[in-house]
Amino acid sequence: MSFSEVLPYILSGISVGGQYALIAIGYTMVYGILRLINFAHGDVFMVAGLMMVYLSASMPLYIAIPVTIVLTVLLGFAIERAAYKPLRTAPRMSIMISAIGVSYLLQNLALYVTGGLNKNYPSIPWLSDTIHIAGAVTKRVTVVTPIITIVLVIILVLFINHTKMGMAMRAVSRDFETAQLMIDSVISMTFVIGSLLAAIGSMLYFTNYPGVVPTSGAMPGLKCFVAAVFGGIGSIPGAVVGAFIIGICENLIKGLDTMLVSAGVVSKPLNLATFSDAFTFVLLIIILFVRPTGLFGEKQTDKV
Repeated sequence: MSFSEVLPYILSGISVGGQYALIAIGYTMVYGILRLINFAHGDVFMVAGLMMVYLSASMPLYIAIPVTIVLTVLLGFAIERAAYKPLRTAPRMSIMISAIGVSYLLQNLALYVTGGLNKNYPSIPWLSDTIHIAGAVTKRVTVVTPIITIVLVIILVLFINHTKMGMAMRAVSRDFETAQLMIDSVISMTFVIGSLLAAIGSMLYFTNYPGVVPTSGAMPGLKCFVAAVFGGIGSIPGAVVGAFIIGICENLIKGLDTMLVSAGVVSKPLNLATFSDAFTFVLLIIILFVRPTGLFGEKQTDKV
């Protein structure tokens, strides 16, 4: 088995990991401030994909792309205002049920609009082009994704650490009750940033996997949530590291059959790719046994 046989799976894993990271950041930011798991976040990612499909059919791509991003941001803002703000003083279980309700609402709206049919994502020039790296053939988006992800994460960290809004976000995450005067604007900004990253992640993801259906956000959303927990939910660097680890491991498992047959370990494929999704959750269970707060999570003491 040569390195050129393994390289495509590593490249694909890094690319998918970057896409997962952009979505996982949305989960970890909302949890860091609201202590809420926004279960609708994966479906916002799916809706961004569908909006791109329909908008690109009626306008040039250079207009459809920014319009899709803006509409996704507005969707995230609207969800926060309509589904979460009225329940701000309600028990957490009520907010969680609301989040699940929004998730199914978005899926059913998508089902109504598309009829459940697979929609082909438009080919984005340059990103969709095929390139060769060390003998491996892949799309340019595979190489560009981790770069875009790292740049966006650096910008986000600088924003959080060096702006007034970022300082307010950190204050609310530390003491929600004391920072009541800043809560509305901070929470709205959190959802705006999360939806913006989900829109960009959607474009990168569906450029690699161009089929969009109403349930397209379900499994990536779960994996990104796992990545956030894996890295230490509430930690942006943790979410990013967790997403890259999950993306690389998942794709190596998908290629494990090919690599084992090529190395002569087995004579025929064992269909191990079937377990690539399950491995994500097994990995989470293992890491939580060792570090219950995740790789970068901090122990928290609840006030009673």
